[in-house]
Amino acid sequence: MNVIASTVSLSVDDVPASARFFESHLGFREVVSGDGFVWLGRDDAAVDIVVRQRDAVRPPGSGIGGRTDMIVTFAVVGLAAEHERLRREGAAITTPLHQKPWGEWRLCLTDPNGVVVQLAEWTPPSGA
Repeated sequence: MNVIASTVSLSVDDVPASARFFESHLGFREVVSGDGFVWLGRDDAAVDIVVRQRDAVRPPGSGIGGRTDMIVTFAVVGLAAEHERLRREGAAITTPLHQKPWGEWRLCLTDPNGVVVQLAEWTPPSGA
C-alpha cells in the first residue's frame, strides 16, 4: 500500500463555523465546497479535513464505531509561539500549554462544534 494523502471527515451541526475555525486559527484554506460540506487543506503535511453536515436522520454516535468523540492532532514546531498567537486571537484554548512527563508539550483547542484539536511538540525531558 502506498498512501499518497489522508483526509479526516468531521460530521458537525454548523459546517461554516467549523470551517472558519480551521481557516482562521489553524491556517487551512477551502479547497472545495458544496451542499453541506467544506473540504479544507494546507500546503504542508497536515491531513486534509472535510467538514460535513451531520446527518439529521442518524443521531450522534450511530456512525462507524458508535463514537462521536473526535480529537484531531497536529505535530508542530514552535508550540509556545503558536500558543501565544492563538491566545491573542481569542481561540478557544480548552487545555492550556503543558508538558507531559515523557517530554511532549501539548495544548488543546475546541471548535464551535466541539471538535478537539490538539497541538503537540516533542521535546525530550530534561536528563534524557
